[in-house]
Amino acid sequence: MTKIKPFKALRPVRDLVHLVATRPYYSYKKNVLKAKLEDNPFTFLHIINPEFGSSIKTKPNSPERFQLVKDQYAAFIKEGILFEDQEETIYIYRQTKNGHAFTGIVAGASVEEYDNDLIKKHEATLTSREAMFTNYLDIVGYNAEPVLLSYPHDEKVDAIIQKATSVRPEYEFTTTDRIKHELWVLTQDEKDAIILAFDKIEATYIADGHHRSASSAALAKIRSTNPLTPNKDFFLSYFIDEQRLKILEFNRIVKTLNSLSKEAFLEKLKNSFEISNIPSSQKPAHEHQMTMCLEGDWYILDCKKSIVDENHPVKCLDPEILTQFVLTPILGIHDLKTDENIEFVSGAESISSIEEKVTKGKFKIAFILFPVSMEQVKRVADNQMIMPPKSTWVEPKMRSGLTIYNINE
Repeated sequence: MTKIKPFKALRPVRDLVHLVATRPYYSYKKNVLKAKLEDNPFTFLHIINPEFGSSIKTKPNSPERFQLVKDQYAAFIKEGILFEDQEETIYIYRQTKNGHAFTGIVAGASVEEYDNDLIKKHEATLTSREAMFTNYLDIVGYNAEPVLLSYPHDEKVDAIIQKATSVRPEYEFTTTDRIKHELWVLTQDEKDAIILAFDKIEATYIADGHHRSASSAALAKIRSTNPLTPNKDFFLSYFIDEQRLKILEFNRIVKTLNSLSKEAFLEKLKNSFEISNIPSSQKPAHEHQMTMCLEGDWYILDCKKSIVDENHPVKCLDPEILTQFVLTPILGIHDLKTDENIEFVSGAESISSIEEKVTKGKFKIAFILFPVSMEQVKRVADNQMIMPPKSTWVEPKMRSGLTIYNINE
C-alpha cells in the first residue's frame, strides 16, 4: 500500500503566484539571482535568502540563518503573499516543457513507509548534508520543495487525474524559461478517490530528493514523542507516474589525460571498447554505447561484451562501466564526488555546449552517455543497491513556493 496525506498548503494568492514560485536558488547564476531579488519583492527567493540587502550576515547553514528564513515565511504570510488552505486536501500539478506534460499529485508521503523501504531509494546520502537539512526543517518548520516520487502506471489514478484536470486550474501561468505551470485543488470526492487508489500501489521510488526525504525521516524520529503534530510523520512529495517521468543522462567532462598522450589514451581504451571515428558530435544510439570528444575529435565507444555484467544491477550501468574501465584505471579518478578533474553536465545541456568546453581547452575529454532507464533505476532500488554518482538527470524539476508543507501542524 502507499499512504498519501492531504495537507493544508501554504501557497501564493492567485494574482502573485507567477511572481512567488521559483526554481531552487542554487539553479540560478549569481548575477541572475541578484537581479531577481532586486526586481521582484514577491519571489520566494527572498525567503531562502533572508539577508539580501542587509549589512549583517550570519553563517551559512547556521541556526541563526535558518531562524531568519522562518521569520521571512512569517513576513510573507503577514503581508498576504502566502495564505493557508482551510481544509486538508491534495493537489494536482502539471508542468509542460517543450510539449511534454508532466502531471502528478502533491501530497504527504509516509515516513513509516520510507523507513520500511516501501519508498525505495537508489542513492546514498551524506551524513553531514542530511543533518544540515534536518536542522533546517526543525527550525524553519516548513518544506517548500517536494521530493519527486514515481509510482507504477495505474489506470484508476490516471482516470482520477484526467477527470480532475478537465476543469480550469486554480493556477495557470508560464515562466520565462517557457515552462507552463498548472495547479488544481482537489474536491473532497476526488481526494478520497485518489487516497483509495494509492492504497493499492505497493511501493514508490525516489526519483529526486534523497536528502530531503532522509532528513524528514530523521526529524520525525526526533519529534516522535509529540503526537500533536501529525504532519511530522509525512513529507512533501510529488507523486508522478513513472511513464510520465523523463530521465536524461548525466555526461562527464574531464580535465586530464593523466599524463597520457592522445594516442596512448586511445590505445588503452581499445582493451575495453570498439572505437570508431565520427566526423562530428552525436549522442549514443543505444545502451552500452558512448560517444567521446577527445581534444576536439569525436569517437564512438562500443562496450565489449567482456566488460558488461548484465547480471549485476549496478555493474551493467554505463556510468559505472565508464568509471570502472576508464575514469579510475586510466585517468586516475577514484572519487567522482570529490575529484576536481571531473565535472558533470546534464543531458538537458546541448552537446555543442559540451563540445565547446573541450575545444576551448579547459577540458580534455567529454563522455556522452546513453540515458539510464526507469527499469534500471528500479532494479537497483529493489536490490537495495546504490546508483553511481550523477547517473540520472530527472525531470520535471519542481518549483519552490507553490505548495508549502507546514511540518508543525
